[in-house]
Amino acid sequence: MPRLLLVEDEASIAEGLTITLEAEGYQVDWVQDGTSALGTWERVRPDLVLLDLMLPGISGTEVCRAIRSRSDVPIIMVTARDEEVDRVVGLELGADDYLTKPFSTRELVARIKAVLRRAPIVDMMDVDAPAEAAGVRVDRVRHEVHVDGEKVELPPKEFDLLSELVENAGRVLSRTHLINEVWGIDYVGDTKTLDVHIRRLRTRIEEDPQEPTRIQTVRGVGYRFADG
Repeated sequence: MPRLLLVEDEASIAEGLTITLEAEGYQVDWVQDGTSALGTWERVRPDLVLLDLMLPGISGTEVCRAIRSRSDVPIIMVTARDEEVDRVVGLELGADDYLTKPFSTRELVARIKAVLRRAPIVDMMDVDAPAEAAGVRVDRVRHEVHVDGEKVELPPKEFDLLSELVENAGRVLSRTHLINEVWGIDYVGDTKTLDVHIRRLRTRIEEDPQEPTRIQTVRGVGYRFADG
């Protein structure tokens, strides 16, 4: 799941964009100012930065300059002003694309996909690195799972489901998201299939499947994998 850093000081805009982007399958981290943007970028290392030009405190141009001096992460700059100088300055600082408000969410998603496709594959080792949380280690490359150091064999769908959960440890993943990621967006079967696989997974990785601590049920929403 590609991870996006959204830097936008207007909450109403950010909330709408977050909903849209998460529905498109992106993981979104939202911050409202330049200082938080740099701190969050350093901490989460997103796959793309969606950066508003006009920010309180440190400006978007300064944030862009600071990130670009240390990383080739794709950056799309956004501004409410439609001035050629802004566009030129943003691109000269190293932004990969530029959008002027107001813009359609369809256009934004298309731009994000285009920029990500053009981005050089420089962090594949990080992408393919094993994910680990709550004593469970999942290695997609080797197709291996270790629970508390012991190797556990899983059928393909259970492996894919556990991978998605562990890679997003601490985040609540909706039932729809999990079904789309594991079975595909065209899946038309009974959603109870997900619950069956969750129950099977719990018998393999939980100390007490009846009182699970790793795969947590979030009623009315979906599931969360413990990040502790």
